Amino acid sequence: MKDLDTVALGMPEAAKEVEEGRPRYLVHGKFFCFHRRPRPDAVDSETGERLDEVLVFRVANLGVKELLLSDARGIYFTTPHWDRYSAVLVRIGDLARLDRDELRDLVEEAWLTRAQKRLAKEWLAARGEAEG
Repeated sequence: MKDLDTVALGMPEAAKEVEEGRPRYLVHGKFFCFHRRPRPDAVDSETGERLDEVLVFRVANLGVKELLLSDARGIYFTTPHWDRYSAVLVRIGDLARLDRDELRDLVEEAWLTRAQKRLAKEWLAARGEAEG
């Protein structure tokens, strides 16, 4: 979570809000990653208990979501609540299975989905990347 905090807050104009101990990372008032409250649609397959340690990351589109969900490591998942949304879920404990570059890419892509176009374009240009 420290790495997530560092990477997310390193994005231009990113902010962090904490509600009931759960961080939410926003840009221009729109979340790009947040710690989800337990819900009945996300339960531990072994215990049946509601998952309390789930992060939501926005993704560019449903194709990107499907690509992440197909990762053989099983880090990314979804629930019926998120079926039609461009977002993936990750258990906090599984963040350790992502290397720092993967986490950075996940956060950057999430931020790009919510940042204002002007800011995103400037950020990409500063990195030598075209908007896409």
